[in-house]
Amino acid sequence: MQLLTKIKDKVMQLGCRVVTYTMNLIKKFDWAKTYAFVLKRKKRIIIILIVLFAANYAYDKWMPKSAKKAPPQLVTTTVVETADTPVIIEATGTIIAANIVDIRPQTTNVVSKIHIKEGQAVKAGELLFTLDDRASRANYEKAKALADDASRQYKRSLELIEKKFISQAAADTSKANMQSAVANAKAAEVAMSFDHIRAPIAGRAGVINVFPGSLVQAGTNISTTSSATSTTTTGAMVTITQLDPINVQFTIPEKEIPLILGSREAGEELTVSVDVNGSDKPVQGTVYVIDNQVDPAIGAVRVKAQLSNKDGNMIQGQFVRIKLKAKTLKDSLVVPTQAVVTNTKGDHLYVVEKSNTVALKPIKVIYQYQGQTVVTGVNAGDKIVVEGKQNLRPNGVIRETSGAGK
Repeated sequence: MQLLTKIKDKVMQLGCRVVTYTMNLIKKFDWAKTYAFVLKRKKRIIIILIVLFAANYAYDKWMPKSAKKAPPQLVTTTVVETADTPVIIEATGTIIAANIVDIRPQTTNVVSKIHIKEGQAVKAGELLFTLDDRASRANYEKAKALADDASRQYKRSLELIEKKFISQAAADTSKANMQSAVANAKAAEVAMSFDHIRAPIAGRAGVINVFPGSLVQAGTNISTTSSATSTTTTGAMVTITQLDPINVQFTIPEKEIPLILGSREAGEELTVSVDVNGSDKPVQGTVYVIDNQVDPAIGAVRVKAQLSNKDGNMIQGQFVRIKLKAKTLKDSLVVPTQAVVTNTKGDHLYVVEKSNTVALKPIKVIYQYQGQTVVTGVNAGDKIVVEGKQNLRPNGVIRETSGAGK
């Protein structure tokens, strides 16, 4: 084979000389001399062409194909695996309180005592403020005395009617007077209870906007001058916010609505993972409501989820990042995203065959997230090319680098 290669090289050198000489003749445009040269040396030229043809034929026939092929392409491979893949929708949202109540007076009166401190955790029914109850207590005691007297008069009328000293009409009037007096006493008791303001829910108290001696009025905001510069604060007496459990509100694109609604109809629980600034790990929660209308301005629907907030790290209005687990793709085929080859004909994968060659197989991408892609079109256990696919061609020979196939 070395001898044939040397012969071929010599013949090629001679042929190059002939071509060079011929090109020089063409440049001089002396066709007559060229024609004469060819006629004079035609036998030699024919012999040279025959030798060239024979050498090329012999080289193609006896030289092995492997010696003429390009070296194998170095690649890194992996195996197609099956796994349960969660479908994640990422969004941003805001922490909102599950319950929030503005504490306002129901009567016009003066604040007598404040029983809580700003930022304090309060229980449902805990006493927050006491107003000056002297007038309302006096009214209650007066109404209670009248009610007690009316009750005694009614009992006496029942005794008298048995002895037929009074008529039935007089007894009925006495009963009506008693019922009216009792109702007035209950109304006075309710009015007196307005002077003792209690927490309707459990939660954390916010900024207190009143002081002992402040005059408060029913149905109006509380205004307080808080500094020497006459800065006025307007709001409720205090706001109670429930912080545990707490809610998060966010929006998802309307194109994802069939996905999440379909999961709920199938009985799958929609869970969220919330990243809070300053927290060591995400907070887990559950979606409890999906709004019944899409906001046309942004093409999205509102979603609320409930979170546990026992440590109190989340408060109303806080900005958070949410990952919503919409559904789980059971026994899906998972490949690295970088293994997918995209061209004008669609998405493909280079699949390694037994002879260490590759085949370009078309696939369909179902879902992509964080470097992993769920596909169809290949089989579990197929070995695919991950790195080194840039210069690959179908039926190309490969050689795996160390650590391949893991």
